[in-house]
Parts: sequence; C-alpha cells; structure tokens
Amino acid sequence: MDWLRLLEGFASALVIATVTTPVGVSGAVFLLPVQLDLLHVPNPAVTPTNLMYNVVAGPGALLRFRRAGQLASPLSRQLLVGTLPGVVLGAIIRVYIVPGPRVFRVVAAAVLLPIGVWLIHMALARVQRPDPPPMSSPRITAMALVVGIIGGIYGIGGGSILGPILVGSGMAVSVVAPAALAATFVTSMVGALTYAMLALTSTSGSIAPEWSVGLACGLGGLIGGYMGARLQPRMPETALRVLLGVLAVAVAVGYLAAGV
Repeated sequence: MDWLRLLEGFASALVIATVTTPVGVSGAVFLLPVQLDLLHVPNPAVTPTNLMYNVVAGPGALLRFRRAGQLASPLSRQLLVGTLPGVVLGAIIRVYIVPGPRVFRVVAAAVLLPIGVWLIHMALARVQRPDPPPMSSPRITAMALVVGIIGGIYGIGGGSILGPILVGSGMAVSVVAPAALAATFVTSMVGALTYAMLALTSTSGSIAPEWSVGLACGLGGLIGGYMGARLQPRMPETALRVLLGVLAVAVAVGYLAAGV
C-alpha cells in the first residue's frame, strides 16, 4: 500500500538523519539505497527526490545549530560559491550521461570509499601526528565546485561529500557540520529546481521528483536532523570522525556489491 511505503520512507529517514547529522551529513547519501531498493523510486527521478529530501529535512538541524551559535561561518559561504554552479552541471550530467542505476552506484562508491578510508585513518592517527595546515579559501571553493558536480549527480547537494573531506583534512566537526549542512540545504534547492526544469525538455525517463516520497522522507529527516544536532555536543570528536568514515565506507561497499 502507498501509505505503508511512505511510512517506511519516513521511519528510515528519521533514523538515518539522527545518526548522520552530528557529523554534518544530511542523510541523503545513506537514504539513496533505501529509495532505490525499498521504496523503488525509478532512475533518474531518485536523484531529485533525494534533493527534495534535503530541502525538507534541512531546517531541523539548521535551526538547532543556529540556536547553538554554530551556523554563522565563513566556511558556509566558501562552500556555496563552489557547490551552487557545480550542482547544476551535475544535474545535467546525471540526466544525459549517467542515467543507469548500475553506473550511478559505481560512481558513488568510487567517491565515497576513498573518502571514508582516509577519514578513518586520519581520525585514528590524530594522536600521533600534528594537525595539517588549514586549507586555503580558494582551495576549499575549488573542491566545492568539483564536489558540487558529484553531488548533483548523486543527489546529495555536495555538502555530504565535502564534510568528510574537510573533517579529514583536520577541521573540527563542530565547525564543518553546520557549514556542510547549510551548503547541502541551499545547493539542494538549486539542484531540485534544475531537475524540474530539465524534466520539461528531457525524454530520458522520469526526471521529476516523486513528491510524496520526498516529502515523507523529508519530514522524517526534519525530526531526525534536529535530534541529531542536539546529540553532537555530547559526542567526542574522534568518535564523530570514525563514525563518519565508517558510514561512508559501508555505503560504498554496498554500492559496489550492487553495481558490480
């Protein structure tokens, strides 16, 4: 039944967002296999549906971070300058070049696996090595552009990939998480609008988001994101870094198994 399908999406998003929000990940990166395999959202409509999830779910965590005084940051602006144009290019690539689910999963795994392994390594080696020098603003923006393209293909807005990269480079999770989620929220709005416009002219299949699924998952993420943001101050930094890396590796392995 359709209502049961929506309830499954709501519950899945609630749990995922509660776990991932403390490390600056909206949950869309882990919700994607749920949409593909459990909710049976078709390709490439699954990508704008995931972006819609980010738009609906984002305010919960952002409100909590704002109340805690963590949201105002130059890092948010640096990320947005790169991810906004990148997500538009990524959406075009997703529709016209990478439409198949198998290729889609392999590309996603190729991105997440090295990031996850790197993040775990950096977290565990942190007590033995000095912190790396901070990344410059131009480098952050350039990385955000590339990641924005990947995010547009993947349906995660870009911030969910930049979060692990920035944390792995030595930045504190408490700084990266609010900025990454803010970038994901704004970029996802632009990405979803881009897909809606492409749907008017493309003949490559269902491109418009599944509105009911995106809304149900988004409401679950809205509640879970607020809860996860409240949990962050109670979790140690090293544990947050390892958790983010383990989650990224787990999803990458699952995608490789499904795609190959």
